[in-house]
Amino acid sequence: MGMPRRVMVQFGLAFPYGLYAVGPVEPELDFERSTKDRPVQARDKESETLVWKVEVMDPDPDIKKNDRTFVVRLLADVQPVLPESLPGLPFTPIHLEGLTAAPWVDTRSCTGPEDGRGHRCRARQGWSFRATAVTAPKNMPGQSRPAASGKAA
Repeated sequence: MGMPRRVMVQFGLAFPYGLYAVGPVEPELDFERSTKDRPVQARDKESETLVWKVEVMDPDPDIKKNDRTFVVRLLADVQPVLPESLPGLPFTPIHLEGLTAAPWVDTRSCTGPEDGRGHRCRARQGWSFRATAVTAPKNMPGQSRPAASGKAA
């Protein structure tokens, strides 16, 4: 049995501090099939479902600055709608359903064992995330959770 390319992950494990949409949901273009005059929306290779994209921000304080914002791809036959934004927040808190992750390695900046200044080249490792739905979070990170029934808070 081989390891699947994409693995299912629980939203709370991947994003313990939550996740915020910082842009709209837009169609992901299929760059191989699109032309300048005729854009073609991408489809998931396994399910043939349309692919949409949304730029998000992970507020985890331990994440490097360059890794805080990234794109999540949403698989849906119709354009997903983001939940209502909360008053006073510049971004929209979201929760992703059917979340999968696939690792990737970026070696584009690596042309040899050293970078010209005597430093070793370091490939960058990251995760590509896909989801089947976007919803409002049930509890915002940092909110106190309701006490269990029958017990004092």
